[in-house]
Amino acid sequence: MTKDIIALTEKMPDPMAILAGLYAGGPELTAETLHDGAVIQLTTPAGRPLLAVEAPLLVHVPGEAARLLGPDIALDAPVWWTEVRASSALPEAERLAASFAGRLNVLLGGTTWPPDTATVEAVEFTPETATLASPEEAQLTVDVLTTQAAVVINDRPLVAMTTWLSDVVRKAADAERALQIVTPPGTRLTLPTRVALGGHPNRWVVRDETCAYYDGLSGAVLHWQNGAFTPVRTPDGNAEVAEAFTTAISTDTGERQLLLSLRLRHDPAEDLTLGRALEASWQTLTGAPPAGWGTAEPINLPWSTRQLTELAHSRAPEPSWLAAVGRPDRPALATLKVTRTTAGVEEEITLAIGYGPGETPPLDTIEALAATLAAEHGLTTLLTSLRTARADLTVPPHLEAPPMPVTFTLGTEMVEEVGLDRADRPPLALKPARLGPDRRPALHYPLGDGTDPRAWEIFEQLTQHLRKA
Repeated sequence: MTKDIIALTEKMPDPMAILAGLYAGGPELTAETLHDGAVIQLTTPAGRPLLAVEAPLLVHVPGEAARLLGPDIALDAPVWWTEVRASSALPEAERLAASFAGRLNVLLGGTTWPPDTATVEAVEFTPETATLASPEEAQLTVDVLTTQAAVVINDRPLVAMTTWLSDVVRKAADAERALQIVTPPGTRLTLPTRVALGGHPNRWVVRDETCAYYDGLSGAVLHWQNGAFTPVRTPDGNAEVAEAFTTAISTDTGERQLLLSLRLRHDPAEDLTLGRALEASWQTLTGAPPAGWGTAEPINLPWSTRQLTELAHSRAPEPSWLAAVGRPDRPALATLKVTRTTAGVEEEITLAIGYGPGETPPLDTIEALAATLAAEHGLTTLLTSLRTARADLTVPPHLEAPPMPVTFTLGTEMVEEVGLDRADRPPLALKPARLGPDRRPALHYPLGDGTDPRAWEIFEQLTQHLRKA
């Protein structure tokens, strides 16, 4: 297990400041660079890793530090974010990380998370640190690695999709391993982390006093078997559901989330600009464009469709995964996956916007937005849903109300593939609105007001009808 400490500083941590922080452990320790210089790992002379320091990140996006670390964080953008992971195998490692962060604060001005952890003391090591490292102790990447799973033990109150965790996700997928994140019961996930863990065989493993472990997204009771956390089965073969997952539901606070799932397809033209559909959606629904974007959390770069496109182009034909965030006064998060396919360049977007008690999600703007996306941004499909859930968009480890479909839009090309006559006449008591020219329209289907569970049945019948074309 590792212990995370974050130094937030007003000035850039230059090499001399980094060296001064690392020297808290004395000159006998060894420093080496990993991941093309993006990480400095400090080890004992015997090779036992003590801590890993990620390259400092300049966060330009207002409110991002408070979103991930809590409202008591005093510093706001621009702020330098330096993340340190200390090995919990040696008690000295955590003290060394605290001293490293404290020395950066003294030299550069700033603060540390968790609060009150920073020191500037020199750290002395016991003779046990001179012993050779076991294979499991020789790296700080994951806590348990088997042929089936890469297991990460994380004790942060909010698990974000950091650069390090994003790298773990990628490597686990490349090795065909499940990523399994183990957390205490009070931990929550950010939306990007939730998206990364949403697909089988990845899991969010929550510790529990009653059943030991359960899946924080499905509620299935888990146990360690054959090198991975797997569901405990009842005699009839069904998965058991943890009591903590179903009983920890809070009362309805009036908070809501508006969810948009978009798919878009573009011809691979030289002048193609990505992210414009996301920007148009954000502007329509919140009154402003996204505040920032990045490849991990914290989201550090000011919003720029040009820079986003350049990054995706440089990575092609490999896919690109990106995230975007809104202003602090209107919680909004999105993930964007860009993929080059035989059909063109495809964007897959999930956008979530949070609303507090008494606020009304702007459902009346969705049809006009769908028309714009179909006419100008290569819309393939758009599903709009509403759910009762936290306005801050974080994911707790208990059952939440499912999203209820509100509308579904079929883009122009998809209407042509299905056939206009068929798509325009579903065997349901609903009539789609035609968006755009009558000869080549997109179709916008009303499904409900976001409160009626029957909307899912209507949506399933609609999609089955469209697939039979």
